[in-house]
Amino acid sequence: MLKIENFFNKFADILGIITGAAMLLMILNVFYDVITRYAFRVNSIAMQEMEWHLFSVVILLGVAYTLKEDGHVRVDIMYDKFSYRKKAVINMVGVVIAILPISLLVGLSSIENATDAYLSMEQSGNPGGLQYRWIVKSLIPLSFLMLIITSVGFFIKNLNIFNGLHGTDEKRPLL
Repeated sequence: MLKIENFFNKFADILGIITGAAMLLMILNVFYDVITRYAFRVNSIAMQEMEWHLFSVVILLGVAYTLKEDGHVRVDIMYDKFSYRKKAVINMVGVVIAILPISLLVGLSSIENATDAYLSMEQSGNPGGLQYRWIVKSLIPLSFLMLIITSVGFFIKNLNIFNGLHGTDEKRPLL
């Protein structure tokens, strides 16, 4: 089970690298846009649209990586006091009851929108805007597929924790 968990962790790490690269590109894009706009009085609609396209990549792929890192926001009023095994059970139930159904719902329902955008070769309505808007729209179902894959890895990680395959230095009872 640990080997399977490692496979999913490596997959999520690749998503993290892609997300980090998109973040760096977004920062450079914004920097370029600000410099050209205020220093040279040149405005590019395409560069402004690229900002939100890259932001979409960061958010949509970053969700899956953040799950692997267990970095999502949660209310830790009681959760922090639980044993590792109780936390693992809560995480596994959360994957089955919340993450997987919502990911399937959003992912499947967004396929038609992405397909329509591709078939019509949807592009920006702004003069000088970006073409191929279908690329960013196709990222929606793809990102939820990535979230489903990393959710399986997150579930396996928590199953391994529950089964005691991860060493913990915790002195609290396991349940």
